[in-house]
Amino acid sequence: MESGPPTVPPYVAGPLQLTPFQAISLTARRVGDPASARVFARPYRGVPQRLESWVKRGMATRDTVPAVYLHEYTDSGLTVRGVVGCLDVSHPAATPLDRRVFPHEGVHPKQVTELANRMETMRINPAPILLVHRGPATIRDVSRKVRMGCPEREYVDHGGQQHRIWAIRDRAHLDTIDAGLADARLLVADGHHRYAAYVALHGRDPSEARRSGLAMVIDQDETPLFLGAIHRVLHGTKLPELLTATSTAGAEVRKINEAQAMAALAPGTVVLTDGREWATARLDVPPGSAMVQLVDHFVKRLPRPPTRVSFAHSVAQAIEQARPERVTAALLPAVDLDLVFDIVRSGALLPEKATSFQPKPSLGSFIRLLDG
Repeated sequence: MESGPPTVPPYVAGPLQLTPFQAISLTARRVGDPASARVFARPYRGVPQRLESWVKRGMATRDTVPAVYLHEYTDSGLTVRGVVGCLDVSHPAATPLDRRVFPHEGVHPKQVTELANRMETMRINPAPILLVHRGPATIRDVSRKVRMGCPEREYVDHGGQQHRIWAIRDRAHLDTIDAGLADARLLVADGHHRYAAYVALHGRDPSEARRSGLAMVIDQDETPLFLGAIHRVLHGTKLPELLTATSTAGAEVRKINEAQAMAALAPGTVVLTDGREWATARLDVPPGSAMVQLVDHFVKRLPRPPTRVSFAHSVAQAIEQARPERVTAALLPAVDLDLVFDIVRSGALLPEKATSFQPKPSLGSFIRLLDG
């Protein structure tokens, strides 16, 4: 689906607002079940009828009264909590000072168009995009008060995630959330292409239903997402070639053994391996920059470009793919969240696949009908 280099995503202005919607949710045993993806399968025009059939058969539910939702989910011992609603994307940012939603990586126009077409045909937003910020105490207070009541839904899904969901319909609570988000600066943690597709849909059709897209806003100070690195796996690249390229880029290269590898990772140090030999490359990372930006730069200095670059979300996955004389893995340190904010607020973007925000909520927790 990708073709050519990524482009800069759109920026939207405030005041930001999460509007209520009538949530469709799959039943507990179907949330997180890969087989449930068939409800969104081709032909896409049949998705609304499929969802209606699932509701009638008790495989999904639909709320009759619109709400903004407080969603708490726990995965592998990490609990994340956020507010789910329809984010207004109808106001394009005229100047950098107007920007309120900040993508941190580029998007591929072809993929954006395809997603917009698919959502328009399905007439749904299939899942919330994830947005993070350091939220105000007023919204945390609403969260605390809402959680004093019993959740409307509480379950463990097919994949083992634990969920608790409260519907927020109290006008005072909704007004407090609106006031707390109006001038917020939100970072797109997951769903860059869907976010751009939301904006594209509104550009095609400025009707009320298309002026917003389904989003979950997470307060990183209350229940933080884990921010990990995404490692580079360079196919067709030999370790000596990569070490030479890093040296010519000004890195301090040092041979190490495998036992030292994980302890060597640091904000200014990357670990390079072909699975047999190991080395570190230490670079002076300029203020306002991340190591991943430098690594992608010196990969371009290789005498021969990699035949393919793949990505691994864990060190183990990256090392498993490494092969002497054939495949080299570049193990990266995680990017600090505040550094990501600094980079995007300066008008720059990180390279593709630079961050891994985890855990993400299972598919099926929230679906929004565009015509609802």
